[in-house]
Amino acid sequence: MHQYLFYIGDFPIRSYGVVLALSIFLATGVGYFLAKSDGRGYEKFLIDIGLIGGFFGLLGARLWDVFFFDWHYYQNHLDEILNVWQGGMAVQGGIILGVTAGAIYAKKNNLDVIHLADILCPAIVLGQALGRCANLLNGDAFGAPTGGDFGIIYPETTLAFRTYGANPLFPAEVWECQLDIVIFALLLIFRCTDYVKGQCFLVYVMLYAAARFALEFLRGDYTQQVFGILKSAQVTSVIAFAIAAIIFVYLSWRRKKDGRIKVA
Repeated sequence: MHQYLFYIGDFPIRSYGVVLALSIFLATGVGYFLAKSDGRGYEKFLIDIGLIGGFFGLLGARLWDVFFFDWHYYQNHLDEILNVWQGGMAVQGGIILGVTAGAIYAKKNNLDVIHLADILCPAIVLGQALGRCANLLNGDAFGAPTGGDFGIIYPETTLAFRTYGANPLFPAEVWECQLDIVIFALLLIFRCTDYVKGQCFLVYVMLYAAARFALEFLRGDYTQQVFGILKSAQVTSVIAFAIAAIIFVYLSWRRKKDGRIKVA
């Protein structure tokens, strides 16, 4: 685990930033391939969508963490809000703002936003998986103590070590990376079925929400609970899953009722 790859003078090149940038580039490349395979010519917009969605995704992830998880600290340290290397990037905020920004761009270019979301959701979750690799290298988004002699022991320079010391921690970010790759494969399989337009993206939302809900029980980077019941990310996951499931069922019911097949 190496937080710093090398230095240019006194300026550190962090593995966190390099892997995050790589995740955006690779997700954009996979999205380009999927869009080109679709045959509607959307791939010519993919570079712009990837860069715009990636930028606003990172911004949304940071701001979501600052305002929903760590505002008690950052309200007194406003100059550190953009210091992402300190830890603190909420994937859910990144998805919301990144997808919204990409959708606005697509709409302005007269693209079918819902169809495009179906095409790109496998690429999005692949980018999330690589992003969790960045978390591992940076020592954030870590798990809670395992209570045993198994788990990850982080270096002294990481937030995980400053929080729990040399205690072994659950590899929460590693398991989320692995689950994201499974979701990536399941979405590619689902795209081969006779689904209604919009349902592939909804499956992505449901699968990720379910995975995130479960993994939050093992996370140790924050422990605050909403109404003393669930963590905020779990509440967001429950809401997202419920909304996506309702819409998914409604689309299936409407197709059956109307006898129309709207394949993405």
